[in-house]
Amino acid sequence: MTARDGPQDRYKAVWLIFFILGLGTLLPWNFFVTARDVRIMGSLVAIGLLFLITVIMVKVAMEPLPFFIFTMICIFFINSFGAILQSSLFGLAGLLPASYTAPIMSGQGLAGTFAALAMIFVIAIDAQQAKTFIGYFTTACVAIVLAIFSYILLPRMDFFRYYSMKDKTEYRVYNAELETKRDLIKKDEPNGMEQNNSKIIPIHNPDEKPSVIAIFKKLWVMAASVCFIFTVTIGVFPSITAKVSTVLGEGNRWDSYFIPVSCFLLFNVFDWTGRSLTALFTWPGKDSCLLPVMVVLRVIFIPLFMLCNVQSRKYLPVVFSHDAWYIVFMIFFSISNGYLASLCMCFGPKKVLAHEAETAGAIMAFFLSLGLALGAAVSFLIQMLI
Repeated sequence: MTARDGPQDRYKAVWLIFFILGLGTLLPWNFFVTARDVRIMGSLVAIGLLFLITVIMVKVAMEPLPFFIFTMICIFFINSFGAILQSSLFGLAGLLPASYTAPIMSGQGLAGTFAALAMIFVIAIDAQQAKTFIGYFTTACVAIVLAIFSYILLPRMDFFRYYSMKDKTEYRVYNAELETKRDLIKKDEPNGMEQNNSKIIPIHNPDEKPSVIAIFKKLWVMAASVCFIFTVTIGVFPSITAKVSTVLGEGNRWDSYFIPVSCFLLFNVFDWTGRSLTALFTWPGKDSCLLPVMVVLRVIFIPLFMLCNVQSRKYLPVVFSHDAWYIVFMIFFSISNGYLASLCMCFGPKKVLAHEAETAGAIMAFFLSLGLALGAAVSFLIQMLI
């Protein structure tokens, strides 16, 4: 049986659900930043409750210090549940064709765009702080409810059930390169092997848990690549990029919009664009040496942003003072981040056998999070060098 024999994703409903779930993983966090399996359901519910509590607490009169402590505690738990959610979601997507990791990445990219637009809208209408916070957090709650509803619908779809093997009683075997499926007829062949079209196909025991180390050895290039991508990105965004001053907006309205538009909105729009492009084409391929080379070359953005009009500075001169340089750098920086990260996350689970794909997806999510943490640490060093 080939992949074409299975049920089709009617109206791209499963694809859309993974997009919404991707949106739900990062939209709440992005609103905090700009304002600045059961595991999946539990994480979504917990994050939703935390944001609901935050909406209520905005209306409660509190001193600045207690409110700050409360907010930091909420952020800690949201990040904790978010890490569980993201790892589980990428693991789940690893069971499906490679194109179904792309909507998660695309949804996450769109989450940042919504948050940036919300920031600009608040500046435009000069809204009061309390109303702004309520609007932010209420929107995040709505996104979480939508994600929960979508996740409830997911197991009801034949396409998803087919690939997750919940409704199949016979064993499935994938050809790792062609991603094809065959029904196993002869289960009593010696050494757990069957002869099919002059090829020997190993039968996988579903009770056998795949080795994490063995899986990592197969996809370490993709894991290291996605880690490096986000180390570079978070190393300068937004810790460095948000400190760039405009030369065109001195004394006019553009000064208020420069960072919200040129930094946050541009980054999120083109990051989302890059992530979405993988739904159209996936170049270079998963076995190409060009992909890790392109990932490493992104390190050039660190000195480029350091030499922009970052204020304040002690050591380095300003080489790219005009706003146009900063905007051009931001466009290529963000689109390369979205495209290359999405490629790596799509390819990672496809470097392993089908029964290893869920674990592979979780490994990729871990290294994505590791890249975020390393980038945050590197950002302090970069700030000291400017």
